[in-house]
Amino acid sequence: MKVKCPTCGREAEWSPENKCRPFCSSRCKLIDLGAWLDERMSIREDAPSPDVGTVNPIMSGDPSEGESSVFLAGERSGDGNGQ
Repeated sequence: MKVKCPTCGREAEWSPENKCRPFCSSRCKLIDLGAWLDERMSIREDAPSPDVGTVNPIMSGDPSEGESSVFLAGERSGDGNGQ
């Protein structure tokens, strides 16, 4: 199967033999990687991630002594502002 190289537009073979797929060459693959690393390319987030709103609790203290607290991931204190 043939596909267009996302970097230069030339035809590239989409098969296990083409180690650079979907690119036509290592050069095009590296050009694309450089664009991502230079932040010339990015993925824009229009909609919230599917995991938005989920709770990732972290236990603190020793529950056997009745001193446990649950905080949301990223929180260091119980004040809820993540600071």
